[in-house]
Amino acid sequence: MHSNRLIFFLSFIVFFSVMNGTMFNVAIPTIGEQFQLTPSEVSWVISGYIVIFALGSITYGKLADMYPVKNLITVGLVLFNLGSLLGFISTTYWMLIIARIVQASGAAAIPALGMITATRYFPPQSKGKVLGAIASTVSFGAGIGPILGGFVAGALNWHYLFLISLFSLPAIYFLRKLLPVEKANTQLTFDLKGAVLLGIGITGLLLFLTELHLMYLVFGLLLLGLFVLHIRKEKNPFIQPHLFLNKQYRNALLTGFLAVATVFGMMFLVPIMLKDQNGLSSMFIGLVMFPGAISAAIFGTVSGRMADRIGSVPIVTGGLGLIGIGYFLMSIFAGSHFSMIAAVLIICYIGFSTIQSSLANTVSNTLNKENLGIGMGLYNLIFFMSGAFGATTVGKVLDLSEARVKWNPFAVVNQTGVIYSNIFVVLLITIAISFTIYYTTFSLKQKTLSEAK
Repeated sequence: MHSNRLIFFLSFIVFFSVMNGTMFNVAIPTIGEQFQLTPSEVSWVISGYIVIFALGSITYGKLADMYPVKNLITVGLVLFNLGSLLGFISTTYWMLIIARIVQASGAAAIPALGMITATRYFPPQSKGKVLGAIASTVSFGAGIGPILGGFVAGALNWHYLFLISLFSLPAIYFLRKLLPVEKANTQLTFDLKGAVLLGIGITGLLLFLTELHLMYLVFGLLLLGLFVLHIRKEKNPFIQPHLFLNKQYRNALLTGFLAVATVFGMMFLVPIMLKDQNGLSSMFIGLVMFPGAISAAIFGTVSGRMADRIGSVPIVTGGLGLIGIGYFLMSIFAGSHFSMIAAVLIICYIGFSTIQSSLANTVSNTLNKENLGIGMGLYNLIFFMSGAFGATTVGKVLDLSEARVKWNPFAVVNQTGVIYSNIFVVLLITIAISFTIYYTTFSLKQKTLSEAK
Protein backbone atom coordinates (compact mmCIF):
# COMPACT_ATOMS: atom_id res chain seq x y z
CA MET A 1 0.00 0.00 0.00
CA HIS A 2 1.37 3.41 -1.03
CA SER A 3 0.95 5.03 2.39
CA ASN A 4 2.09 8.59 1.56
CA ARG A 5 -0.14 8.79 -1.52
CA LEU A 6 -3.07 7.41 0.45
CA ILE A 7 -2.54 9.98 3.22
CA PHE A 8 -2.46 12.74 0.58
CA PHE A 9 -5.75 11.74 -1.06
CA LEU A 10 -7.47 11.16 2.27
CA SER A 11 -6.44 14.65 3.37
CA PHE A 12 -7.48 15.99 -0.05
CA ILE A 13 -11.08 14.79 0.24
CA VAL A 14 -11.31 15.68 3.95
CA PHE A 15 -10.35 19.25 3.01
CA PHE A 16 -13.31 19.63 0.64
CA SER A 17 -15.70 17.88 3.03
CA VAL A 18 -14.86 20.21 5.94
CA MET A 19 -14.58 23.37 3.86
CA ASN A 20 -18.00 22.68 2.35
CA GLY A 21 -19.46 22.76 5.85
CA THR A 22 -18.05 26.20 6.70
CA MET A 23 -17.92 28.21 3.48
CA PHE A 24 -21.72 28.45 3.23
CA ASN A 25 -21.92 30.36 6.55
CA VAL A 26 -21.02 33.66 4.87
CA ALA A 27 -23.65 33.13 2.15
CA ILE A 28 -26.56 32.64 4.56
CA PRO A 29 -27.69 36.32 4.53
CA THR A 30 -27.67 36.39 0.71
CA ILE A 31 -29.58 33.10 0.42
CA GLY A 32 -32.16 34.31 2.93
CA GLU A 33 -32.64 37.55 1.04
CA GLN A 34 -32.95 35.82 -2.34
CA PHE A 35 -35.63 33.37 -1.19
CA GLN A 36 -37.25 35.82 1.30
CA LEU A 37 -36.70 33.56 4.30
CA THR A 38 -36.75 34.16 8.04
CA PRO A 39 -33.51 33.51 9.97
CA SER A 40 -34.89 30.21 11.36
CA GLU A 41 -35.87 29.04 7.86
CA VAL A 42 -32.54 29.85 6.24
CA SER A 43 -30.65 28.23 9.12
CA TRP A 44 -31.63 24.86 7.68
CA VAL A 45 -28.98 25.35 4.99
CA ILE A 46 -26.49 24.81 7.82
CA SER A 47 -28.39 22.81 10.45
CA GLY A 48 -29.86 20.37 7.91
CA TYR A 49 -26.35 19.65 6.69
CA ILE A 50 -25.07 19.13 10.26
CA VAL A 51 -27.92 16.74 11.18
CA ILE A 52 -27.36 14.46 8.16
CA PHE A 53 -23.58 14.73 8.47
CA ALA A 54 -23.66 13.66 12.12
CA LEU A 55 -26.01 10.74 11.51
CA GLY A 56 -24.08 9.66 8.42
CA SER A 57 -20.78 9.55 10.30
CA ILE A 58 -21.96 6.80 12.64
CA THR A 59 -23.84 4.93 9.88
CA TYR A 60 -20.76 4.73 7.66
CA GLY A 61 -18.77 3.61 10.69
CA LYS A 62 -21.16 0.70 11.23
CA LEU A 63 -21.19 -0.18 7.53
CA ALA A 64 -17.37 -0.22 7.56
CA ASP A 65 -17.53 -3.25 9.84
CA MET A 66 -19.52 -5.03 7.12
CA TYR A 67 -18.45 -3.71 3.72
CA PRO A 68 -15.12 -2.71 2.08
CA VAL A 69 -14.04 0.85 2.91
CA LYS A 70 -13.09 1.28 -0.76
CA ASN A 71 -16.72 0.85 -1.84
CA LEU A 72 -18.18 2.98 0.94
CA ILE A 73 -15.87 5.91 0.28
CA THR A 74 -16.72 5.69 -3.43
CA VAL A 75 -20.43 5.90 -2.64
CA GLY A 76 -19.79 8.84 -0.32
CA LEU A 77 -17.82 10.83 -2.89
CA VAL A 78 -20.40 10.16 -5.61
CA LEU A 79 -23.23 11.40 -3.37
CA PHE A 80 -21.15 14.41 -2.29
CA ASN A 81 -20.57 15.49 -5.88
CA LEU A 82 -24.11 14.67 -6.98
CA GLY A 83 -25.41 16.98 -4.26
CA SER A 84 -22.97 19.65 -5.42
CA LEU A 85 -24.29 19.52 -9.00
CA LEU A 86 -27.88 19.61 -7.73
CA GLY A 87 -27.08 22.64 -5.57
CA PHE A 88 -25.48 24.52 -8.46
CA ILE A 89 -28.62 24.23 -10.59
CA SER A 90 -31.08 24.76 -7.70
CA THR A 91 -33.70 27.43 -8.34
CA THR A 92 -35.90 27.01 -5.25
CA TYR A 93 -35.17 26.90 -1.53
CA TRP A 94 -36.36 23.31 -1.13
CA MET A 95 -34.22 22.20 -4.05
CA LEU A 96 -31.29 23.83 -2.27
CA ILE A 97 -32.09 21.99 0.99
CA ILE A 98 -32.33 18.65 -0.84
CA ALA A 99 -28.96 19.37 -2.45
CA ARG A 100 -27.38 20.06 0.93
CA ILE A 101 -28.87 16.84 2.38
CA VAL A 102 -27.50 14.78 -0.52
CA GLN A 103 -24.14 16.52 -0.09
CA ALA A 104 -24.08 15.77 3.64
CA SER A 105 -25.08 12.12 3.15
CA GLY A 106 -21.95 11.69 1.05
CA ALA A 107 -19.63 14.06 2.91
CA ALA A 108 -20.27 12.19 6.17
CA ALA A 109 -18.37 9.21 4.76
CA ILE A 110 -15.15 11.15 4.29
CA PRO A 111 -13.89 12.00 7.82
CA ALA A 112 -15.49 8.89 9.31
CA LEU A 113 -13.86 6.49 6.84
CA GLY A 114 -10.66 8.53 6.83
CA MET A 115 -10.22 7.86 10.56
CA ILE A 116 -11.11 4.20 10.12
CA THR A 117 -8.55 3.90 7.31
CA ALA A 118 -5.89 5.44 9.55
CA THR A 119 -6.62 3.11 12.46
CA ARG A 120 -7.27 -0.08 10.44
CA TYR A 121 -4.71 -0.10 7.63
CA PHE A 122 -1.70 1.69 9.10
CA PRO A 123 0.65 0.18 11.70
CA PRO A 124 0.44 1.53 15.27
CA GLN A 125 3.68 3.50 14.87
CA SER A 126 2.16 5.44 11.93
CA LYS A 127 -1.39 6.07 13.15
CA GLY A 128 -0.48 9.37 14.77
CA LYS A 129 1.06 10.62 11.52
CA VAL A 130 -2.09 9.83 9.52
CA LEU A 131 -4.53 11.16 12.11
CA GLY A 132 -2.36 14.27 12.50
CA ALA A 133 -2.52 14.91 8.75
CA ILE A 134 -6.31 14.53 8.79
CA ALA A 135 -6.65 16.78 11.88
CA SER A 136 -4.48 19.51 10.35
CA THR A 137 -6.54 19.32 7.15
CA VAL A 138 -9.76 19.67 9.16
CA SER A 139 -8.40 22.81 10.85
CA PHE A 140 -7.17 24.31 7.59
CA GLY A 141 -10.42 23.54 5.75
CA ALA A 142 -12.52 25.03 8.55
CA GLY A 143 -10.36 28.17 8.59
CA ILE A 144 -10.18 28.82 4.86
CA GLY A 145 -13.86 27.97 4.22
CA PRO A 146 -15.37 31.32 5.30
CA ILE A 147 -12.66 33.29 3.47
CA LEU A 148 -13.04 31.39 0.19
CA GLY A 149 -16.82 31.34 0.57
CA GLY A 150 -16.96 35.10 1.07
CA PHE A 151 -14.76 35.73 -1.96
CA VAL A 152 -16.64 33.39 -4.33
CA ALA A 153 -20.13 34.40 -3.17
CA GLY A 154 -19.19 38.08 -3.38
CA ALA A 155 -17.43 37.97 -6.75
CA LEU A 156 -19.80 35.52 -8.44
CA ASN A 157 -22.83 33.97 -6.71
CA TRP A 158 -23.49 31.54 -3.88
CA HIS A 159 -24.39 28.86 -6.48
CA TYR A 160 -20.72 28.67 -7.45
CA LEU A 161 -19.80 27.50 -3.95
CA PHE A 162 -21.20 24.12 -4.95
CA LEU A 163 -18.81 23.83 -7.89
CA ILE A 164 -15.77 24.01 -5.60
CA SER A 165 -16.65 20.60 -4.15
CA LEU A 166 -16.46 18.99 -7.62
CA PHE A 167 -12.67 19.17 -7.42
CA SER A 168 -12.88 16.15 -5.09
CA LEU A 169 -14.31 13.93 -7.84
CA PRO A 170 -10.99 12.72 -9.38
CA ALA A 171 -9.96 11.36 -5.96
CA ILE A 172 -12.35 8.42 -6.49
CA TYR A 173 -10.04 6.91 -9.11
CA PHE A 174 -6.90 7.18 -6.97
CA LEU A 175 -8.52 5.98 -3.73
CA ARG A 176 -9.92 2.90 -5.47
CA LYS A 177 -6.39 2.09 -6.60
CA LEU A 178 -4.74 2.78 -3.25
CA LEU A 179 -7.18 1.26 -0.74
CA PRO A 180 -6.78 -2.48 -0.11
CA VAL A 181 -9.14 -5.08 -1.55
CA GLU A 182 -11.50 -6.50 1.09
CA LYS A 183 -14.36 -8.94 1.24
CA ALA A 184 -17.71 -8.11 2.74
CA ASN A 185 -18.41 -9.63 6.16
CA THR A 186 -21.63 -11.53 5.41
CA GLN A 187 -21.88 -12.81 8.97
CA LEU A 188 -22.86 -9.36 10.23
CA THR A 189 -26.30 -7.90 9.64
CA PHE A 190 -27.36 -4.27 9.61
CA ASP A 191 -29.75 -3.36 12.42
CA LEU A 192 -32.06 -1.09 10.44
CA LYS A 193 -34.57 -0.60 13.27
CA GLY A 194 -31.80 0.42 15.68
CA ALA A 195 -30.31 2.78 13.10
CA VAL A 196 -33.70 4.45 12.52
CA LEU A 197 -34.40 4.85 16.24
CA LEU A 198 -30.94 6.29 16.89
CA GLY A 199 -31.09 8.49 13.81
CA ILE A 200 -34.47 10.04 14.61
CA GLY A 201 -33.56 10.37 18.30
CA ILE A 202 -30.30 12.17 17.53
CA THR A 203 -32.13 14.34 14.98
CA GLY A 204 -34.52 15.40 17.73
CA LEU A 205 -31.63 16.40 20.01
CA LEU A 206 -29.83 18.27 17.23
CA LEU A 207 -33.04 20.08 16.30
CA PHE A 208 -33.44 21.05 19.94
CA LEU A 209 -29.89 22.40 19.98
CA THR A 210 -30.47 24.47 16.85
CA GLU A 211 -34.10 25.50 17.38
CA LEU A 212 -34.40 25.28 21.22
CA HIS A 213 -37.95 23.89 21.12
CA LEU A 214 -38.70 21.63 24.12
CA MET A 215 -40.83 19.33 21.95
CA TYR A 216 -37.73 18.25 20.01
CA LEU A 217 -35.90 17.42 23.24
CA VAL A 218 -38.73 15.26 24.59
CA PHE A 219 -39.15 13.51 21.24
CA GLY A 220 -35.41 12.88 20.92
CA LEU A 221 -35.03 11.49 24.44
CA LEU A 222 -38.06 9.23 23.96
CA LEU A 223 -36.63 7.72 20.77
CA LEU A 224 -33.20 7.32 22.35
CA GLY A 225 -34.85 5.51 25.29
CA LEU A 226 -36.52 3.11 22.84
CA PHE A 227 -33.15 2.68 21.13
CA VAL A 228 -31.51 1.64 24.41
CA LEU A 229 -34.25 -0.92 25.06
CA HIS A 230 -33.89 -2.23 21.51
CA ILE A 231 -30.12 -2.78 21.53
CA ARG A 232 -30.35 -4.65 24.84
CA LYS A 233 -32.66 -7.23 23.20
CA GLU A 234 -31.28 -7.33 19.63
CA LYS A 235 -28.84 -10.13 18.77
CA ASN A 236 -26.70 -7.97 16.46
CA PRO A 237 -27.57 -4.40 17.49
CA PHE A 238 -26.54 -1.21 15.69
CA ILE A 239 -24.31 -0.38 18.69
CA GLN A 240 -23.11 -3.08 21.03
CA PRO A 241 -24.18 -2.12 24.61
CA HIS A 242 -20.88 -3.36 26.02
CA LEU A 243 -19.14 -0.43 24.29
CA PHE A 244 -20.53 1.83 26.99
CA LEU A 245 -19.26 -0.50 29.72
CA ASN A 246 -15.73 0.25 28.54
CA LYS A 247 -14.70 2.99 30.99
CA GLN A 248 -11.74 4.19 28.93
CA TYR A 249 -13.83 4.47 25.76
CA ARG A 250 -16.67 6.17 27.65
CA ASN A 251 -14.36 8.72 29.28
CA ALA A 252 -12.54 9.40 26.01
CA LEU A 253 -15.91 10.25 24.42
CA LEU A 254 -16.82 12.48 27.37
CA THR A 255 -13.45 14.23 27.13
CA GLY A 256 -14.01 14.87 23.44
CA PHE A 257 -17.59 16.07 23.93
CA LEU A 258 -16.64 18.69 26.53
CA ALA A 259 -13.48 19.85 24.74
CA VAL A 260 -14.99 20.11 21.26
CA ALA A 261 -18.10 21.87 22.62
CA THR A 262 -15.90 24.64 24.05
CA VAL A 263 -13.92 25.00 20.80
CA PHE A 264 -17.01 25.31 18.62
CA GLY A 265 -18.45 27.71 21.17
CA MET A 266 -15.25 29.76 20.92
CA MET A 267 -15.39 29.70 17.08
CA PHE A 268 -18.99 30.94 17.24
CA LEU A 269 -18.26 33.59 19.88
CA VAL A 270 -15.09 35.19 18.48
CA PRO A 271 -16.61 36.53 15.19
CA ILE A 272 -19.51 38.07 17.13
CA MET A 273 -17.08 39.61 19.62
CA LEU A 274 -14.87 41.02 16.84
CA LYS A 275 -17.86 42.58 15.12
CA ASP A 276 -19.39 43.93 18.34
CA GLN A 277 -16.22 45.11 20.10
CA ASN A 278 -13.91 45.89 17.16
CA GLY A 279 -16.39 46.75 14.41
CA LEU A 280 -14.76 44.39 11.89
CA SER A 281 -16.36 43.25 8.64
CA SER A 282 -17.02 39.58 7.86
CA MET A 283 -14.04 39.34 5.52
CA PHE A 284 -11.69 40.97 8.05
CA ILE A 285 -12.95 38.66 10.78
CA GLY A 286 -12.02 35.72 8.56
CA LEU A 287 -8.53 37.16 8.11
CA VAL A 288 -8.13 37.55 11.89
CA MET A 289 -9.02 33.88 12.41
CA PHE A 290 -6.98 32.61 9.47
CA PRO A 291 -3.50 32.60 11.15
CA GLY A 292 -4.86 30.28 13.81
CA ALA A 293 -6.21 27.88 11.19
CA ILE A 294 -2.88 27.89 9.32
CA SER A 295 -0.96 27.28 12.54
CA ALA A 296 -3.25 24.37 13.39
CA ALA A 297 -2.77 22.90 9.92
CA ILE A 298 1.00 22.98 10.34
CA PHE A 299 1.11 21.77 13.93
CA GLY A 300 -1.52 19.03 13.46
CA THR A 301 0.92 16.96 11.43
CA VAL A 302 3.77 17.68 13.86
CA SER A 303 1.71 16.60 16.87
CA GLY A 304 0.63 13.46 15.07
CA ARG A 305 4.26 12.46 14.50
CA MET A 306 5.06 13.26 18.14
CA ALA A 307 2.20 11.01 19.25
CA ASP A 308 3.80 8.14 17.31
CA ARG A 309 7.00 8.62 19.31
CA ILE A 310 5.81 9.42 22.83
CA GLY A 311 2.18 8.25 22.79
CA SER A 312 -1.13 10.09 22.40
CA VAL A 313 -1.79 10.65 26.13
CA PRO A 314 0.81 13.42 26.75
CA ILE A 315 -0.16 15.05 23.45
CA VAL A 316 -3.86 15.20 24.39
CA THR A 317 -3.12 16.56 27.87
CA GLY A 318 -0.79 19.16 26.34
CA GLY A 319 -3.41 20.14 23.77
CA LEU A 320 -6.11 20.54 26.42
CA GLY A 321 -3.67 22.65 28.43
CA LEU A 322 -3.02 24.92 25.44
CA ILE A 323 -6.74 25.41 24.89
CA GLY A 324 -7.15 26.29 28.58
CA ILE A 325 -4.33 28.86 28.36
CA GLY A 326 -5.96 30.34 25.28
CA TYR A 327 -9.34 30.70 27.00
CA PHE A 328 -7.71 32.33 30.03
CA LEU A 329 -5.96 34.89 27.81
CA MET A 330 -9.18 35.46 25.86
CA SER A 331 -11.03 36.21 29.08
CA ILE A 332 -8.37 38.85 29.82
CA PHE A 333 -8.17 40.47 26.38
CA ALA A 334 -11.76 40.13 25.10
CA GLY A 335 -12.48 43.29 23.14
CA SER A 336 -8.79 44.26 22.83
CA HIS A 337 -7.04 45.05 19.53
CA PHE A 338 -7.73 42.41 16.87
CA SER A 339 -4.03 41.58 16.57
CA MET A 340 -4.05 40.38 20.21
CA ILE A 341 -7.12 38.23 19.54
CA ALA A 342 -5.44 36.75 16.43
CA ALA A 343 -2.35 35.83 18.49
CA VAL A 344 -4.39 34.12 21.22
CA LEU A 345 -6.45 32.27 18.61
CA ILE A 346 -3.24 30.64 17.36
CA ILE A 347 -2.81 29.03 20.79
CA CYS A 348 -6.43 27.82 20.83
CA TYR A 349 -6.32 26.42 17.29
CA ILE A 350 -3.02 24.61 17.85
CA GLY A 351 -4.44 23.02 21.00
CA PHE A 352 -7.57 21.93 19.13
CA SER A 353 -5.62 20.48 16.21
CA THR A 354 -3.44 18.58 18.68
CA ILE A 355 -6.31 16.89 20.51
CA GLN A 356 -8.16 16.14 17.26
CA SER A 357 -5.55 13.69 16.05
CA SER A 358 -4.36 12.23 19.35
CA LEU A 359 -7.78 11.87 20.98
CA ALA A 360 -8.97 9.87 17.96
CA ASN A 361 -5.89 7.71 18.43
CA THR A 362 -6.75 7.25 22.11
CA VAL A 363 -10.31 6.24 21.23
CA SER A 364 -9.18 3.71 18.62
CA ASN A 365 -6.80 2.10 21.13
CA THR A 366 -9.69 1.40 23.52
CA LEU A 367 -11.56 -0.62 20.84
CA ASN A 368 -11.08 -4.13 19.49
CA LYS A 369 -11.05 -4.78 15.74
CA GLU A 370 -14.66 -5.99 15.62
CA ASN A 371 -16.01 -2.73 17.06
CA LEU A 372 -13.54 -0.31 15.47
CA GLY A 373 -15.89 0.94 12.75
CA ILE A 374 -18.93 1.61 14.92
CA GLY A 375 -16.75 2.86 17.79
CA MET A 376 -15.04 5.48 15.63
CA GLY A 377 -18.38 6.31 14.00
CA LEU A 378 -19.88 7.01 17.41
CA TYR A 379 -16.86 9.17 18.21
CA ASN A 380 -17.54 11.23 15.07
CA LEU A 381 -21.21 11.54 16.03
CA ILE A 382 -20.26 12.82 19.49
CA PHE A 383 -17.81 15.23 17.84
CA PHE A 384 -20.46 16.92 15.71
CA MET A 385 -23.16 16.85 18.39
CA SER A 386 -20.84 18.59 20.81
CA GLY A 387 -20.05 21.24 18.20
CA ALA A 388 -23.73 22.03 17.76
CA PHE A 389 -24.24 22.04 21.54
CA GLY A 390 -21.33 24.41 22.16
CA ALA A 391 -22.27 26.95 19.50
CA THR A 392 -25.98 26.94 20.41
CA THR A 393 -25.33 27.26 24.14
CA VAL A 394 -22.97 30.20 23.68
CA GLY A 395 -25.47 31.89 21.37
CA LYS A 396 -28.27 31.49 23.89
CA VAL A 397 -26.11 32.88 26.71
CA LEU A 398 -25.36 35.92 24.57
CA ASP A 399 -29.08 36.41 23.95
CA LEU A 400 -30.06 36.21 27.62
CA SER A 401 -27.14 37.61 29.59
CA GLU A 402 -26.27 41.17 30.54
CA ALA A 403 -23.11 40.69 32.58
CA ARG A 404 -22.00 43.57 34.79
CA VAL A 405 -19.39 41.93 37.03
CA LYS A 406 -16.28 40.43 35.46
CA TRP A 407 -15.35 37.00 36.81
CA ASN A 408 -11.69 37.23 35.81
CA PRO A 409 -10.03 39.88 38.02
CA PHE A 410 -7.23 40.25 35.45
CA ALA A 411 -9.60 41.11 32.59
CA VAL A 412 -8.96 44.43 30.83
CA VAL A 413 -12.37 44.85 29.20
CA ASN A 414 -14.94 47.60 28.94
CA GLN A 415 -18.47 47.17 30.27
CA THR A 416 -19.85 45.77 26.99
CA GLY A 417 -17.01 43.28 26.81
CA VAL A 418 -17.65 41.74 30.25
CA ILE A 419 -20.08 39.13 28.87
CA TYR A 420 -17.45 37.84 26.43
CA SER A 421 -14.81 37.66 29.15
CA ASN A 422 -17.16 35.76 31.45
CA ILE A 423 -18.13 33.24 28.75
CA PHE A 424 -14.44 32.46 28.23
CA VAL A 425 -14.15 31.83 31.97
CA VAL A 426 -16.96 29.24 31.69
CA LEU A 427 -15.20 27.67 28.68
CA LEU A 428 -12.00 27.55 30.74
CA ILE A 429 -13.77 25.73 33.60
CA THR A 430 -15.29 23.26 31.11
CA ILE A 431 -11.92 22.49 29.51
CA ALA A 432 -10.47 22.00 33.01
CA ILE A 433 -13.14 19.36 33.69
CA SER A 434 -12.34 17.70 30.37
CA PHE A 435 -8.62 17.70 31.25
CA THR A 436 -9.31 16.15 34.66
CA ILE A 437 -11.43 13.34 33.21
CA TYR A 438 -8.79 12.48 30.61
CA TYR A 439 -5.81 12.78 32.94
CA THR A 440 -7.30 10.60 35.68
CA THR A 441 -8.40 7.97 33.13
CA PHE A 442 -5.28 7.68 31.01
CA SER A 443 -2.26 9.52 32.45
CA LEU A 444 -2.66 8.20 35.98
CA LYS A 445 -3.19 4.68 34.64
CA GLN A 446 0.06 4.91 32.65
CA LYS A 447 1.92 6.07 35.76
CA THR A 448 0.50 3.17 37.78
CA LEU A 449 1.58 0.67 35.13
CA SER A 450 5.06 2.18 34.99
CA GLU A 451 5.45 1.98 38.76
CA ALA A 452 4.24 -1.64 38.73
CA LYS A 453 6.95 -2.53 36.23
